[in-house]
Amino acid sequence: MSYIRKRKGWEIPERSVTSEDIYWNRRRFIKAMGLGSIGALSLATGCEAGETSTKEVMSPTIRNPLDAPARDLYPVKRNLSFTANRSLTPEDIAAGYNNFYEFTTDKEGVWPLAQKLNIKPWEIEITGLVDRPQKCDIDKLIRMMPLEERIYRFRCVEAWAMTVPWTGFPLKALIDKVKPKSSAKYLRFITFMRPTEAPGQYSASWYPWPYFEGLTMAEATNELTLLATGIYGHPLPKQHGAPIRLITPWKYGFKSIKSIVRIEFVEKQPPTFWNKLAPAEYSFTANINPKVPHPRWSQASERIIDTGKRVPTLPYNGYGEYVAQLYKS
Repeated sequence: MSYIRKRKGWEIPERSVTSEDIYWNRRRFIKAMGLGSIGALSLATGCEAGETSTKEVMSPTIRNPLDAPARDLYPVKRNLSFTANRSLTPEDIAAGYNNFYEFTTDKEGVWPLAQKLNIKPWEIEITGLVDRPQKCDIDKLIRMMPLEERIYRFRCVEAWAMTVPWTGFPLKALIDKVKPKSSAKYLRFITFMRPTEAPGQYSASWYPWPYFEGLTMAEATNELTLLATGIYGHPLPKQHGAPIRLITPWKYGFKSIKSIVRIEFVEKQPPTFWNKLAPAEYSFTANINPKVPHPRWSQASERIIDTGKRVPTLPYNGYGEYVAQLYKS
């Protein structure tokens, strides 16, 4: 006679058990950082006592670190003109699943390692073919710009997607302040170079660090293009590219460079990080196109990271009405 065992209420299914390699990787990280207590971990992550719970400190959702610039400005008013027609990705999932090779290639391992990045002080230099070159303290820059919240779809070249509420300001607002010369046709963006804070820059030394990206002037001044300083109603966590990153929602995510330290206005198309490494796989333009497969996988559909559901990829990620005219020959 067969025996049917009923699961007790306190038991969890085997599929829900944390895998052994993930468990030991977390333990090794805590040990390597010398964090033997919750209190030590809160110091390492920059969380302010009284503002985060133990659960939040031990999770990737770090909402209000002390070194975040202009942290008193959040949340800001949402611009209802920009909606995604998709459910928002839960914040804890978006915060714990990131590509940031400066720290590690393990998406779920980025957030703990990224907390070592020092973002105070932080300056961003605007240089090149402009009438008003300048070097700005990030706190002062954020306070002088028109912050708003926008909900955007975000699509990775690896065919996964999320939907998040970014806080930031149009890149055009900054461009207008520095007065580019008529000869400036492109913008080049550069991120930090700190191997002692970003272990991926040290261990993966064959990459051409620091990370660099580029846009045409028409792309940079498009109304969709955002310099993001926050997410989910609070300052950007470090794994999302604190204190300031680029967002171009109609392009694959690798174009949206994180933790920017310099913006250069140039006359000729600048090289970009992944295009330089693998030009056959990553173009300068990098517009989302379901009809153009990556050499190693299809781009016809995408996986929503919080549900696992696959949905059709939209041309320009659904933002064609804003940007399609930029690419008509």
